[in-house]
Amino acid sequence: MTKALTADAVENAGHGHPGSAISLAPIAYLLYQRFIKHDPSDPQWEGRDRFILSGGHASLTQYVQLYLSGYGVTLDDLKYFRGGIDTKTPGHPEYGLTPGLEMTTGPLGQGLATAVGFAYGQRYQRGLLDPDTAQGASPFDHKIWVIAGEGDLEEGVSSEACSLAGNQKLGNLTVIFDANHIQIEGDTKIAFAEDVLKRYEAYGWYTDEVSFIQSDGTYKEDVEGLAAALERAEKVTDRPKFIKVDTLIAWPTPGKTGDPSTHGSLLGSEAVAGLKEVLGLDPSQTFQIDDAALTHAREVAQRGLAEHNAWAQQFEQWRSSNPDKAALYDRLKKSEIPAGFDDAIDALEAGVKEGSLLATRHASGEVLNAIAPVMPELWGGSADLGGACMTDIAGASSFAPKEYATKQAPDANPYGRQLHFGVREFGMGAITNGILLDSLTRPFGSTFFQFCDYERPSVRLAALMKLPNLYVWTHDSVALGQDGPTHQPVEHLAAMRAIPDFEVVRPADEFETAEAYRYFFEKSNTLPTAMVLSRQPVENMPLTKAKARVGVRHGAYVLVDTPSPDVIIMASGAEVQLAVCAASTLKTQGVAARVVSVPSMEWFEEQTEEYKETILPESIEARVSVEAGIAMPWYKYLGKYGIAVSVEQFGLQGSGEDNLKALGITTEHVADAATASIEKVRATK
Repeated sequence: MTKALTADAVENAGHGHPGSAISLAPIAYLLYQRFIKHDPSDPQWEGRDRFILSGGHASLTQYVQLYLSGYGVTLDDLKYFRGGIDTKTPGHPEYGLTPGLEMTTGPLGQGLATAVGFAYGQRYQRGLLDPDTAQGASPFDHKIWVIAGEGDLEEGVSSEACSLAGNQKLGNLTVIFDANHIQIEGDTKIAFAEDVLKRYEAYGWYTDEVSFIQSDGTYKEDVEGLAAALERAEKVTDRPKFIKVDTLIAWPTPGKTGDPSTHGSLLGSEAVAGLKEVLGLDPSQTFQIDDAALTHAREVAQRGLAEHNAWAQQFEQWRSSNPDKAALYDRLKKSEIPAGFDDAIDALEAGVKEGSLLATRHASGEVLNAIAPVMPELWGGSADLGGACMTDIAGASSFAPKEYATKQAPDANPYGRQLHFGVREFGMGAITNGILLDSLTRPFGSTFFQFCDYERPSVRLAALMKLPNLYVWTHDSVALGQDGPTHQPVEHLAAMRAIPDFEVVRPADEFETAEAYRYFFEKSNTLPTAMVLSRQPVENMPLTKAKARVGVRHGAYVLVDTPSPDVIIMASGAEVQLAVCAASTLKTQGVAARVVSVPSMEWFEEQTEEYKETILPESIEARVSVEAGIAMPWYKYLGKYGIAVSVEQFGLQGSGEDNLKALGITTEHVADAATASIEKVRATK
């Protein structure tokens, strides 16, 4: 029945990916009926297991199980598969749209990599709330189940994350590898001939194999053999588990079994009719339901409810025995910032000496360490750049099994809050997404801004799912110096600002940095956010000390003003100081300049039109933008007569100071641009 429903849904839609969903049907049914702990009446139940279909193109695999299990997905929803913008059953699973889905999947590899983050999140939250209870006996124990295919394993991000999963000994993670040996271009051996089980053994995973392709060439869906393999795997608690299942795509569809075309094309009415005949169904009927089979499948809800009730008793016992931990849990559930959060930031700002010099990457590190003592849910690290990105949490133990302690990280602890991703930016982004999806904790990940390119696909997925991920990206411009153009971001601010529902913050000094963090954690409906930070020291300005608390959260605010401005100079990050100096220079020339600090264009765009007009009045047409990157994002604010002071080429090999001077990011150039913009306006009057 499940195979026929899948075939009918794709045929009815006129497009889709039937092959894998058909051959995966018995595997998914086994998981939902016998292994995954879930309650269809409460898809968000805290104690549930998490299931991720990494190959999201096979979405019907999960939609059919959600229908059979009673999640509220209806037969009409299956009939409306890929049906339109209002469908609950889109071509790829979309987080927040269909009950019972844990994440958006489709970009191959990310489901599997993010599932590693789910396992991270479960373990850290468990350590935060119930560290001393025996494994398997805590209300915060649950498992993560994944179905992945060849495409997932070919994508490099899965290798990054699965290597880490083995290193971390994540015994709560089980992956079923659907090895159907087919991809769009044909047999996978042309591009993927390695011994995958040996690779995962080398990663430190437990492995096993079940083949539905028998030694004599016949095909048997050995569901009980797979169940036995999964039961063996469940006894392994000190390693992640990887079960390879050899399948034939689209089996048992006559003429189509094993055909690469079934990956992403219709089977055709003749093949669908043949499939139904093989399955003992009426080939003339569509969306046939065996009432007895449906009733049997939905009995899983009773099992789920019983498990939920048992968990609730366990949870209440924990709550009564751990009132302090219960209070923390309640605060995290409400997404409330802790008592002492504002005081910690206020105390930090009070200790900053006006006029002192400090790189904003250092300022970020000071903020993280100021709030860490009152925010136990805050944890994170970097892609092997902790000392350079300033993301080390003072006194924190490393999140790793104790045997992986090193001279540099002597205090390794499975529940530690200092993360070490190695040089794996993409994997880091996927894992921190998974932490947010699985737990109530707040992770961050860091690298040099140049390497956000490696992380970008997971950033985009965070934006699609509206996850409040925190990216700490340092070394933000050509000012980083002699590491040269390969390490100097130029187009990156524009590229990141182009992602919908993603917020980029580039603070000018320590005061703006502190206020950016304050607002990020206070902000309701927080979206993924990047803190883009300087390598070079910048001055902590008296002006920002006085105005940043109110100004930063508006995205843009007036830093220097004059009664009747002739020109507006807008800037972000380290270049705000150039704007302030240029305004001072212009004043000696009889030119009145308003300086607007723009730490976040996205936050500014959230403001009312009235507020925007107070900051950037339409009547002031002479404008200058100053930023050490390409000018593209600034043109919407520059208007017809504005001039961008920017970097429109790759960086240089000199010192940071020499690079800025050679590329025109100087006070003199800003002042000249302001004068030129004023002249452009006057020429039209």
